[in-house]
Amino acid sequence: QVQLVESGGGLVQAGGSLRLSCAASGRTLRSSYVGWFRQAPGKEREFVAAIRWTYGDTLYGDSVKGRSTISRDTAKNTVYLQMDSLKPEDTAVYYCAATALWTASASQYAYWGQGTQVTVSS
Repeated sequence: QVQLVESGGGLVQAGGSLRLSCAASGRTLRSSYVGWFRQAPGKEREFVAAIRWTYGDTLYGDSVKGRSTISRDTAKNTVYLQMDSLKPEDTAVYYCAATALWTASASQYAYWGQGTQVTVSS
């Protein structure tokens, strides 16, 4: 079992930045991939970014590419999502999740956090 806890969400003005954190505990994340997803009201869950825990290679969704950076601190067992140039359409609940597969498909992620709300005002 992997437990994931997100933090760092909040209210920010358009053009601003936020850094989300995802603290992992329980089973080791070696050989795992950690991803960020978001879900706005009335919309499907959307892939944001993923990182391979062991090597640090990354994958980004089109909606945030160039504006967001995913990283991890293996000593702290934490994954970060730095989001810059935020837009009102980035407003959503952001979730981190873990999987044993290199994938952007939410259905392939076995472990999920509770989510953190990000609201971007215009």
